Amino acid sequence: MRILVTGADGQVGTELVRLADDGLQVVGLTRCDLDITDRRAIAFRLDEHKPDLLVNCAAYTAVDRAEDEAALAYRVNADAVGWLGEACDDRGVGVVHFSTDYVFDGTKEGSYTEDDIPNPLNVYGASKLEGENRLREATNRHLILRVSWVFGRIGRSFVDTILRLARERGELTVVDDQIGAPSPADAIARTIRAIAEHPGLDDAWGTYHLSSTPTVSWCGFAREIVAMATGLGVLPTVPRVRGVATEHSSSRARRPLNSRLCGAKLTNALGIAPSTWRTGLREYLGGACGD
Repeated sequence: MRILVTGADGQVGTELVRLADDGLQVVGLTRCDLDITDRRAIAFRLDEHKPDLLVNCAAYTAVDRAEDEAALAYRVNADAVGWLGEACDDRGVGVVHFSTDYVFDGTKEGSYTEDDIPNPLNVYGASKLEGENRLREATNRHLILRVSWVFGRIGRSFVDTILRLARERGELTVVDDQIGAPSPADAIARTIRAIAEHPGLDDAWGTYHLSSTPTVSWCGFAREIVAMATGLGVLPTVPRVRGVATEHSSSRARRPLNSRLCGAKLTNALGIAPSTWRTGLREYLGGACGD
């Protein structure tokens, strides 16, 4: 099995490349290697590497900035995804693509399933939804994974932001009425490997929710971060974490209050059970302690 990963220098892409071994060839392409908005470059890289599966980790993810850069967000998150799908379909290559909980408006009381009708609140969510649609039109051999609240060792994740602010301040203010589930990047990468190696993959193409447990608010997640980090010696003291309503936050783009995703369909189809984000957080902070 040979997997071609776009956006290989991002949080999930980096973890995917690290999973390569004798049984799994992973070729990682950073943006310097492949700009996915370049259709000719997509074709060239596919012909060069001849993968069995392409995993698209490249995306425009600046949620607030997307309100001012809609054209760019749509070009990366929608147009380019369609082009990847077309090029892969021409070559018989399956596509795994990441989408987001932000395709929903967050007004549902329970967890969102794949049958719920999307209704994004912001440009980022709308561009990701359009990317889903473009991929579905381009190829039947696609697997769209909606994920939420990803954190990993690369870039500036929520975990890194909380750790930085906790070292600078005695009190942190974090939104407490947005509910979802953090997703460790390494757990997502392991899931992709399991999916790629599953013998029933050709019968399971479609859209799925990949979620972790338990659900929590951003404020609750922040409290877990500082408490665990203090216990591991990453932070010298535990700052106070105070919850506030979304209406008092400084975010420009509207966010869904409910980002809970039901992962039952993925479990039933491919046997992928939800991971526990606390385990991923402890491993992440343990690595930070060792640095």
